[in-house]
Amino acid sequence: MTSGAGVRWNNNIHYHRLILDAVPTGARTALDVGTGNGLLATDLRAVVPNVTGLDVDADVLGHARSENDSVTWIQGDVLYHPFSPAMFDVVASVATVHHLPDLDQTFTKFAELTAPGGVVAVVGLARSSTPIDVLHDLAGVVEHRRCTRRFGFWEHSAPMVWPPPHTYADVRRSAGRVLPGARWSRLSLWRYALIWNKPST
Repeated sequence: MTSGAGVRWNNNIHYHRLILDAVPTGARTALDVGTGNGLLATDLRAVVPNVTGLDVDADVLGHARSENDSVTWIQGDVLYHPFSPAMFDVVASVATVHHLPDLDQTFTKFAELTAPGGVVAVVGLARSSTPIDVLHDLAGVVEHRRCTRRFGFWEHSAPMVWPPPHTYADVRRSAGRVLPGARWSRLSLWRYALIWNKPST
């Protein structure tokens, strides 16, 4: 929750620790897809020597660059930017996958960019479609109120997409097709987590 310029909290920052805990030992390179204001990239930089923050929005990248010059900031779309395959030990993303229209294409690209032995770590938003989803949503209301009373709420300036085009079930099915063995969890603050370790060979 330190995230660069003092203590900040919101529903995305809340789960940065989940991403950081997934970083493999000895990781040297990381990509933050949809970096926005650059807070996850900044947190990754504390544990990974070479971090790239990628976003299509020039304004938020300018804000990120002004706060941290130890990250490589790139304006571009992850699906089309000419990164080399297997370039990153960590491909991470928070609240970005729902901005991308094709889940299979997105997860395939994340896997292609990940080095053998590396990790894809995603915290995302999706649309509720089942009674269990609704129960998670209700729990999220309680958790959000508790956290905002304790920490306050920092509002990012990155563009938003709402409602998400994909359901939680859509995301889980796509991950099963493209990232076999990925670990899925439904999170309380209207989020899910997806962690996939790319085989070493």
